[in-house]
Amino acid sequence: MADLHIDDFYRDISKIFLSLYAVFPRKMVLYVEDISGPDEPDEFGLHHPRFQACFSTMVWLAEHGYLAFEDNIRQEALDQVVLTQKAFLLLSSRSDLEFTQVDPNQALPPSVVEDSRTNIAQLREARRTRSSIMLQRCVRYLLAHPPIGSH
Repeated sequence: MADLHIDDFYRDISKIFLSLYAVFPRKMVLYVEDISGPDEPDEFGLHHPRFQACFSTMVWLAEHGYLAFEDNIRQEALDQVVLTQKAFLLLSSRSDLEFTQVDPNQALPPSVVEDSRTNIAQLREARRTRSSIMLQRCVRYLLAHPPIGSH
């Protein structure tokens, strides 16, 4: 039996990392709805468990040193969020994963080739393919491999 909540966890982490990397080093408001999709609270004002799990993923990433934030906006968003040094170095570091393929016959600048080998490039490729297996492998790799110089 598949653990679908873990698949959602990996998908949420990938979207969070990609969103924050795209604006780094600026701080931003990170809305749960932008990561997990729209949600309508029930008649008691409680969000759907999927929405709550996404918010918990955001907080978990902060507790484990991948992102920093100044405050939460109820359970709707985190305010003034930014990747930590640990997360930035991890995402911009060279990866052992090889989801992105560079054609060796194509004359690309060395900087383009090097960028295609970073963890963030691998994460983008895993999301682009929509393969849950590739996304799981990539996020697990990221969580298991702290960047050089961060301990």
